Amino acid sequence: MKTSKPITVISMIVFLAVLLTLNGCSSSDDSIAVATGSTQNDSSGSGSELLASPAARELNPVNTPDESEIFVEDNNRFAVELYHEVRGQNDNLFFSPYSISIAMAMTWAGAKNDTETQMADTMQFTHSQQKLHSLFNELDLDLNNRDYSDTENSDKFLTLNVSNEIWAQKDFYFLESFLDTLMINYGVGVRSVDYIKDSNQACQDINDWVAEQTEDKIKDLVTPSDITPLTRLVLTNTIFFKASWLIPFDPDKTYDGTFYLNDGSTAAVPMMIPDYGIGENSVQYPAVKGSDYTAIELPYFGEDFSMLIIMPDSGMFNSFEQNMDNTKINEIIDSLEGRNVTLRLPKFESTLKLGLNETLKEMGMPDAFDSGLADFSGMNGDTNLYIGKVIHQAAITLDEAGTEASAATAVIAALDSVPTDIMDITINRPFIYLIRDNQTGTTLFMGRMMDPTAG
Repeated sequence: MKTSKPITVISMIVFLAVLLTLNGCSSSDDSIAVATGSTQNDSSGSGSELLASPAARELNPVNTPDESEIFVEDNNRFAVELYHEVRGQNDNLFFSPYSISIAMAMTWAGAKNDTETQMADTMQFTHSQQKLHSLFNELDLDLNNRDYSDTENSDKFLTLNVSNEIWAQKDFYFLESFLDTLMINYGVGVRSVDYIKDSNQACQDINDWVAEQTEDKIKDLVTPSDITPLTRLVLTNTIFFKASWLIPFDPDKTYDGTFYLNDGSTAAVPMMIPDYGIGENSVQYPAVKGSDYTAIELPYFGEDFSMLIIMPDSGMFNSFEQNMDNTKINEIIDSLEGRNVTLRLPKFESTLKLGLNETLKEMGMPDAFDSGLADFSGMNGDTNLYIGKVIHQAAITLDEAGTEASAATAVIAALDSVPTDIMDITINRPFIYLIRDNQTGTTLFMGRMMDPTAG
């Protein structure tokens, strides 16, 4: 088997974590040339060494509108498919499909043959390798350039930060082409750690970085038990979103309301009411009453992003959720129109950590997790790497001021027209919700709220 020349690398973290494990410990003298980037000390204080590819990030990727539209639709289709796969794992559900897609795309950059095909089919990567990475680069640059603030009102703002990092076993061999792809399209180099002799410090370095990127909302993404002496690469992605509502809710009007649970019981929850303004008794939101659901879109400050809430009718949640697909969501979005609304919305917090190995296998990419079948030779020129773990963690807080949502993913690779009537909407039953980029249509976060008191 061929291996490439040794090089120190850095990993990416946000919503998806993948651990690559080494399948066998020997390496051949017949090596493949790798990037010869310069090393530098890590400014984060972790002590890890940073290796930058000699390539530069492409800051003006060229993609057609049709390519971008298909790309977003593919990602959103994966989001809904993953929702259906994991909805049985927890009552309240919240995750970042976008974070997971980025982390898996970075991993896919090193996949070959059947492993590459299975990952593409599962992740809905319908573009070629070069084109897909360019499209992720374009979207990432766009999203990271859309922070908003009101200089006259500090309560009006929107912050969105998407970050990637790569953490690799020091002195392990990676191909120049793989490292260049990550630098050119995702802006990351390689950060060296020692999984063999000091896995605790490696975990600490990764978790410290994730916590910093998510303002301490995501902690302990990986644990020492996730790392083995055969771990060689952790690709990480984080996404942090914090925004005020375009139309804030009035804290003085929040009251104890009733939320009707799916089993027929009830829970007392704090219900929020928008600040309608003096003399007003409703506010205008995009909303629609469908045949078996009610939907409303709540814009954030700047109006580039919004939260879409879909509340199935009483007794209809299970059947609606079962039949929900991306086409249905698009139909709901297209049917929204400005309505005068009296709104009641529960305050809530939700956190969830998911292990995605079995889920992704069942969705169609088993080879990537099989040390005997995985082919990530695009990473190091050898077939001795496979995915050991994919870990995802997300958290959301929704209150009168706005929404704070964060997520991190780790992929661990181891060796081997406005109507005049008023629409009354009280969100007092289980509902599905998405946080969307209105410009591109990308679903950044997705979840359901079954019980706002459950956390």
